[in-house]
Amino acid sequence: MSRGFFLTFEGLDGSGKSTQLRLLAQALTAIGKTAITTRQPGDTLLLDSKTQGVAPMTEMALMFADRAQSICEIIAPALHAGKIVLCDRFTDSTEAYQGGGRELGSEPVLALHRVLCGNLQPDLTILLLPDLDASLTRARRRNTRQQEASGNENRFEQENRAFYKRVEAKYHEIAVRDAMRVLTIKGDHPVETIQERILQSVLERMQMHGVIPYGS
Repeated sequence: MSRGFFLTFEGLDGSGKSTQLRLLAQALTAIGKTAITTRQPGDTLLLDSKTQGVAPMTEMALMFADRAQSICEIIAPALHAGKIVLCDRFTDSTEAYQGGGRELGSEPVLALHRVLCGNLQPDLTILLLPDLDASLTRARRRNTRQQEASGNENRFEQENRAFYKRVEAKYHEIAVRDAMRVLTIKGDHPVETIQERILQSVLERMQMHGVIPYGS
């Protein structure tokens, strides 16, 4: 059986990627294509603002430990079964946040991905890059609202603007390097506008991979 379709969503905190993943999953369901959705890191300990003093290399290693297990338990079995997998963040996030933000560089991230993740590459990555300051404002407002209901996941949002400028710059670098894989949507646009562009691009890429027939 041929491999399924692996799509990842990337972007700054507050970019709207989680919302767009949910909307895409709903749109695919509407045309009879149910998708498995997952997120990384799955362990919110890595995101909790109370988790302090984690060395950059340790943080990166924990990210990859979480990812390798997710691939083993969720992503790989689904793809081998020919299913569609939508993932909220993948190795591009580690390259952007640890490689760029923490200034560890791209090479150790890519090397760990080759060793621990079997160099698994998404068939398509949606990268959302709205205005940096607007994104961070939305992320911090969201986490303030959700803190009591679902726990504190704003450790990264506490970083300064210089950190996020490095993250943003690394995302731009990834988009240029992997232009065939990464669809970059820049700027602030209505949710519906972004949703339509994503759905059109995803359907086109799925047709190229034979996941859905042409004309669907």
